[in-house]
Amino acid sequence: MKILMGTKNPGKIQGAKEAFEKYFDNVEVEGIAVDSEVGDQPFDEEILQGAKNRVKNLKEYAKKNNIEADFYISSEAGITKLLGGWIDINLAVVENSEGIQSIGTSQGFPIPEKYIEEIKETELGKVMDKIFSGNELSKGKGGISCLTKEEVSRIDLTRNAFIMALTKFINGDIWR
Repeated sequence: MKILMGTKNPGKIQGAKEAFEKYFDNVEVEGIAVDSEVGDQPFDEEILQGAKNRVKNLKEYAKKNNIEADFYISSEAGITKLLGGWIDINLAVVENSEGIQSIGTSQGFPIPEKYIEEIKETELGKVMDKIFSGNELSKGKGGISCLTKEEVSRIDLTRNAFIMALTKFINGDIWR
């Protein structure tokens, strides 16, 4: 099964691969860098818009380069206050070759208000690197790994978001 993913981020690719391997055989995920058309640090509705834009741009890239895939997918992490206080979530968009699309989110974790302005000026990953003296935490285990004392990684959050999005596909017509 060929899957194109709108990123080169190894942690996101690993999370997506683990999710698809739970339900499908011979999973191959190829990461392709495409634009989200939102800021480096998505907020609120930009999280969904960025993920959908990545899928759209990924499909355009595939068409121009004569690449066929079974699924076109993306993952966008961002912070939202839509649920009350600031939380970080990962949002996954999965679209099959027939154009059926589904979304899912990971569990979220709280972001202290005292960091919000700095995050808005840069991005959460850079702030986490500074707080935890990390080096590109967002490309591996993520800052969530530090916050949970290695209990949950960014790969876990991405995998879980994709599993949630896949519910539409793994249950056939009963869920559509």
